[in-house]
Formats: sequence, structure tokens, C-alpha cells
Amino acid sequence: MAKENKSKYAVLGVLSICPGSGYDIKKFMEQSTSNFWNESYGQIYPILKQLIDEGLATNHAEKQEGKPERYIYTLTAKGQQELARWLSESIEYAVERNEMLLKLFFGRQTSLANNIEQVQAFQALQSQLLKKYEGIEQHLQAGVSTNPDCSYSLMTVRFGIHRCRALLAWSDETLAALQALAD
Repeated sequence: MAKENKSKYAVLGVLSICPGSGYDIKKFMEQSTSNFWNESYGQIYPILKQLIDEGLATNHAEKQEGKPERYIYTLTAKGQQELARWLSESIEYAVERNEMLLKLFFGRQTSLANNIEQVQAFQALQSQLLKKYEGIEQHLQAGVSTNPDCSYSLMTVRFGIHRCRALLAWSDETLAALQALAD
């Protein structure tokens, strides 16, 4: 069985919150799901065409002053049903591709200093991400009382916070193990 393209559901989900153009969908994702799910314009536009072809969305042209028309996409009732169907399914397990682990797995083929440098760079990235996620968390907590979507967004950012903290602990442990190999 071919793997189903989940990108279709990401676009359906965005349209369920706010109808818009391909550009609007991309901007929405950049401000919301991009920490765990992002799509390029090259992916969004073919998906929108597919959604129209499948009757899951409609579009209409909107005139703009001094610019070409823009097409606004809206979820149909059938599209809403398809999104609801997918949301009720169990998730598929997918093996994560992790370049840090791939490099470390073959770490004996390079110097200990290089391995340490790689893990330190990874650790610095996790620290930056943690700060970013904590900032998003504060912003979302301020909006929870007025926007019910914030509670769900908060759950996703908390996942990122917990993951970063775990990866920072792993980095400390791994750097200690590499240092032990060097001694």
C-alpha cells in the first residue's frame, strides 16, 4: 500500500480555520505549524488543485487593486468530513531521519574533537529552539482565555519544549561519554 500524503490534511486543516489563498496558507503555517509541519509553495498549489478536483474545496477569484486576481480557497462540507475522518484515524508511525544520530553512529570514522563539536552545535541549536518555544508558550498562554485554538496550539508547543529539554539532557550525557573516550 502506498504511503498517504499527509500534506493534503495539513492544507485541509488550515482551510478549516481560515479560508485563503496559497500565499495565506503558507503564511499561516509559518506562524503556527512550521515547528513540526511545513509545506512549500511548490507543495501547496498542487494540493489545492487536488482538493478542488476531489470536491474537498472550492475557490473564487478576488480582485486586487493593481495586482493580478488572487484565488481564495474554502473548505466544502465534503472537505470538512474528509478532515474529520482523517483526524479520527490512528497516527502512522514514521521513522525519524536524524542527521545528528547518523553522524554519531559513524563517529569512529572521524576525530573525537569533530564528534564533540557536532554534539555541541546540536546542543546550541536545542537551546535556541527551547528559548523560541518558551516565548511561543508565553504568547499562547496569554491568548488561551480568548481563543479556544490556543489551548491546542499550547499542547503542540509543550511537546517541543519537552523534546528540547530531553535532547539537551541527551547532549550533556553524550558529551560526557565522548569526553570519557578522549581521556
